[in-house]
Amino acid sequence: MEKAVVCKNLKKTYGSQDIAVPALRGVDMEVLQGEFLMLMGPSGSGKTTLISIIAGILTQTEGECIVAGLNLNKMPDKEKTYYRGHHIGFVFQAFNLIPMLTVAENVSIPLLLLGCDRQEALNRARAILSAVGIGEKAGVLPKQLSGGQQQRVAIARAMIHNPDLIVCDEPTSFLDFDTGHKVMELLRAIVTENKKTLIVVSHDPRITKFADRIVRLEDGQIVEMTTPID
Repeated sequence: MEKAVVCKNLKKTYGSQDIAVPALRGVDMEVLQGEFLMLMGPSGSGKTTLISIIAGILTQTEGECIVAGLNLNKMPDKEKTYYRGHHIGFVFQAFNLIPMLTVAENVSIPLLLLGCDRQEALNRARAILSAVGIGEKAGVLPKQLSGGQQQRVAIARAMIHNPDLIVCDEPTSFLDFDTGHKVMELLRAIVTENKKTLIVVSHDPRITKFADRIVRLEDGQIVEMTTPID
């Protein structure tokens, strides 16, 4: 299978000189196209930093991060923004929904940023909301939704532009077990049915069975790679 992501000796340091804080200390990792990879580890282990570099949101201090054969973080900003907008979806831990916009309007944002006609973007938003099981909520505001419903909106927004790579930061952190289980089933189905590559950061050991492979980080380094056992 083709490699969707290749990280080589990836390092990231925040600050400089006396206040330098290393977040990644030489990460070597590959993610295959169509794979569901889960990143686990304690708080501060570098998980969010790693996926932010992979998604082109952060730039590494040293090393290489190759996404779909492209050295994303060496691209000019305009090209990187274009690539990220077309090919990468990011589900933030805090959802980052805009409170004064309806659910459909929130989901349509990636398409609007790509220049899509507003009505077409809203129609596609309603369709994908139906696909994730909350089509009837298209016209309400985010505050009228449960945590699980808001998470589905965030996933729909990350998927609407049909990205090749979807990255999720703690997608079940605000959810009870049953709701979190349903969200993970949805993510698993996206990978299986649409051949997407998915990287999920999580602390929750109850959802590891959904992944194809688990990578564990500690102190900015990979300490273990395993295949989950049901």
